[in-house]
Amino acid sequence: ARLSLERTIDRLDRVARERFRETFEKIRHNFQEVFSGLMAGGEARLALDGDDELEAGIEINARPTGKKMRGVASLSNGERALTAIALLFAIYLVKPSPFCILDEVDAPLDDANIGRFVELLRRFSRQTQFVVVTHNKRTMAAADRLYGVTQEIKGISQIAAVQLDEAASMVN
Repeated sequence: ARLSLERTIDRLDRVARERFRETFEKIRHNFQEVFSGLMAGGEARLALDGDDELEAGIEINARPTGKKMRGVASLSNGERALTAIALLFAIYLVKPSPFCILDEVDAPLDDANIGRFVELLRRFSRQTQFVVVTHNKRTMAAADRLYGVTQEIKGISQIAAVQLDEAASMVN
């Protein structure tokens, strides 16, 4: 029984390592592509930090356009946000999700990067429904539907919804 259990554990370990390596390579490749799309001319890398892939950490390095390759801790808040967004969408390319909530991920982005972020959302919205919590007007303008939460009376929230294409047709 012990030998059988050891063989089973070895087989599971081999399968887990193989699947991890395959998935990691896909995500690594996607991360490079998504990042370079967000930061034209930029480059990003994922690497394992350790010998045992199942126990190793993951090292993330990025080179925004015109800068040196460095770890995420050395990036600006906006660059860090774009790097995290690129990694999230690189994972989505491997394992798409039908639903995603993003809470103020665009807050540290400047106007040029908001445009790139919005374009990425549009591209992925064919397969994923996004709920984006934001205060950014450009991000809101790109939405299909807006929900606003107001609190005219302390402690009592109200929700207002607007379907943007219907609102635009009423104006025209």
